[in-house]
Amino acid sequence: MFARRFVILLLGSFALLSSAAARAQTTNTPQGEEMLGGQMRAVVNGETLQLPLANSDFTVSVDGDLATVTLVQTFENPTDTPLNATYLFPLNEAAAVYGMTMEVGDEVVEARIRRREQAQAEFQQAQREGRAAALLTQHRPNMFTQNVANLMPHQRIRVTLRYAQTVPRVDGQYELVLPLVVGPRYNPPERSPALLVNDGGEAQTATPRESGQWNIGPPPPQPQGVFGLTLPREIAPERVSIAVNLEAGMAIGQVVSPTHDVTVTGSGRERNVVLTRGRVIDNRDFILRYTLSGAAVQAGVVTHADERGGFFSLVLEPPASPAESQIAPREMVFVLDTSGSMAGEPIEASKAFMMRALENMRPGDYFRIVSFGSTPREFSAGPVPATRENVARGQAYVRGLTADGGTEIVPAMQQAFSIAQQPNTLRLVVFLSDGYIGNEAEVLSYMAPRLGQARVYAFGVGTSVNRYLLSEMARRGRGFARYIDPTETAFQAATDLADHLGSPVLTDISIDWGGLNPTGVTPAIIPDLFAGESLRLMGRFTGTRTATVTVRGRINGRAATLPVRVTLSDQPSTTNATNSAIPIVWARSQVSDLMRDYTSPAELRSAPLSENEIEGRVTQLGLDYALVTQWTSFVAVSRRVVNQRPGEARDANVPLPMPEGVPESAYGQEVAQFGGASAPEPGFYALLVLLLTMGALGFRRRSVMVVRKR
Repeated sequence: MFARRFVILLLGSFALLSSAAARAQTTNTPQGEEMLGGQMRAVVNGETLQLPLANSDFTVSVDGDLATVTLVQTFENPTDTPLNATYLFPLNEAAAVYGMTMEVGDEVVEARIRRREQAQAEFQQAQREGRAAALLTQHRPNMFTQNVANLMPHQRIRVTLRYAQTVPRVDGQYELVLPLVVGPRYNPPERSPALLVNDGGEAQTATPRESGQWNIGPPPPQPQGVFGLTLPREIAPERVSIAVNLEAGMAIGQVVSPTHDVTVTGSGRERNVVLTRGRVIDNRDFILRYTLSGAAVQAGVVTHADERGGFFSLVLEPPASPAESQIAPREMVFVLDTSGSMAGEPIEASKAFMMRALENMRPGDYFRIVSFGSTPREFSAGPVPATRENVARGQAYVRGLTADGGTEIVPAMQQAFSIAQQPNTLRLVVFLSDGYIGNEAEVLSYMAPRLGQARVYAFGVGTSVNRYLLSEMARRGRGFARYIDPTETAFQAATDLADHLGSPVLTDISIDWGGLNPTGVTPAIIPDLFAGESLRLMGRFTGTRTATVTVRGRINGRAATLPVRVTLSDQPSTTNATNSAIPIVWARSQVSDLMRDYTSPAELRSAPLSENEIEGRVTQLGLDYALVTQWTSFVAVSRRVVNQRPGEARDANVPLPMPEGVPESAYGQEVAQFGGASAPEPGFYALLVLLLTMGALGFRRRSVMVVRKR
């Protein structure tokens, strides 16, 4: 009875402690406004840190398969000290960021696109002068930082980003992806002196950039504040709102989100989608899938013309898939990430995928299994035939895998491509990983010259994976990328994807433009086309003309053609907002082509350009189309001085949540452990100690009484 009363008393004390902490978080709130997520106070190595807050509000307009997005980032300083805040956040890997504004009180500042070094210099000068300023920097196509200078105590600064992105067709459904959190990144130790390993197993020294070495720096470090790791998991659970308006030229069918609870309204050609809970924590990517009910069109053209000239977008759908009996034998090379970040749900989802993929092997197929963490290991010495016995052995090997170590992808790629391909087969390299690395350029550069005729299928496993790395691996490997959410019916999702390990429907695609004479056609290298997908080709044109464009390719080795009648006019006309995004999306695709060449050996580039020439072209595209790129940034500077003592402002990172399903081990030792929100009064700790002492004395007294009774 005493123990029960003591527990009740102790729980009540904890409730008082929680109440005190909650009251502490609401002090100094700006009058008339609610705090974004409470006060963030932490101690690192004995030093107290107070952290800025940020909310994100997405408004998305989708017309068919193009989306324009407005993202409002609201930064708040809940402390009594001016802050210089840094926010690390993701965007879709295809996002074309073309506009930014900053609001400070009643002042609205339109950001200007600048060369990256100039933007940084203007931002730093504003910071020294005590002016509010915002600087948007791209570190990877899907990873950005927003720096905010002189964020004053208990004040807010709103930064609005405008960007466009494509909505690809994936397995017959259109898929809108809004990444919400940057996961941890593993950076391999330097190979001193820059040692790489060639296919012969011998070490060689990497050449300097002047001789053709790419030069892309590491991603920014993770912030010290991580919810669920170094901060309480539920300290700011409502940081994101999302509203999507869908419109199409035909009836919209099913609209679902596999990641979030959404409310869908509307009918016919229009749908409105919002989060059912209004706001959510940003610990997983938002995915929305929808179908169009009309008959499939194998080709469609959309154009836009303005003072810059004419732009077009040609979308192609694949022909019918060949019968399975017509498909050549395959050599399946499975490369499984078993690093520490894959522990728990991700590794189990990968195993489920592998079990089904091995079960689906056809007579005449061969397979290999390479697992890797810090070092690669292989199931067999080479490809083995997909007999019932070998498949069972392979499944047993997969069941025994555990997750541990770093994410050393380059050695795993070396292992995958170092063994000769089985004759008379199509090599399919199936890569399963969360992609949590910082050396993407090294991986892509290493992979490019070793592909040969192989196809690469990249499967991302996680709730917030590195889609840029995985989609680029698939694009360069003429395959596709798909994603498995291990927190939602992982077994079903994994097995469904394993059933789609088919060959491309249309290969060796080329375009006869029939006298249209377009320029700047992108992508520079046309990928293969798979069932349930679509292919977008974009370019520029001048004049008004009509012609028949002929699409040529091969279906299982047999020639196939598709004629498309096209009329183009470069006369400016009134178009909707989505069509007006075509020039921006074209420029972003041009940048992607150039960056693909930048991280490829010179002999494999689509154009004979040096690194400096590529950098110059990307920079010019960024300046001409007001696009954020690797070498161009947006900067906004207030006309007013808001901080009379700018030297006293502290640097602080906006805390991030842990991606759902990612273990603490994925963060390594980069983030110092520190704890939570505003501290309760010391008197409450004294009360807690008193209660614990009473409990101990009571337990001792009861124990003595029991002994005496005996």
